[in-house]
Amino acid sequence: MFHVPEKYRLVTGRMASNVNFGNNGAFVIPSPVSERRSMVIIASDGMGWEHVSVHGERGKEEYTPYWDEMCFVKDLFWDEEDVVMQLHPRKSQYVNNHPNTLHLWRPIDKEIPTPLSILVGLK
Repeated sequence: MFHVPEKYRLVTGRMASNVNFGNNGAFVIPSPVSERRSMVIIASDGMGWEHVSVHGERGKEEYTPYWDEMCFVKDLFWDEEDVVMQLHPRKSQYVNNHPNTLHLWRPIDKEIPTPLSILVGLK
């Protein structure tokens, strides 16, 4: 189930929202990788999709989030057993409005197919 970490919601400034916005808003979350890093996240659940966009900040420098950070974000915004995905769309459909940003997606009311675990490796 999709849910947002209210304690990290931006409630002032240009990207401000509040609990009345539901699962839609901007969040700044400390990185699990380093206390000098934070992740800026925009979450939404409209048009048939649950979605978060994530980019990292280290002071004034931006960086592409690490795998461990994306796993942390996934578990923060979705339940442990929920399947979410990063997509690599057709080249003709690429949109890159913000460098260093990665996205997690889950369709609402549809199951994402997954391969058998043996196709990934041994448990």
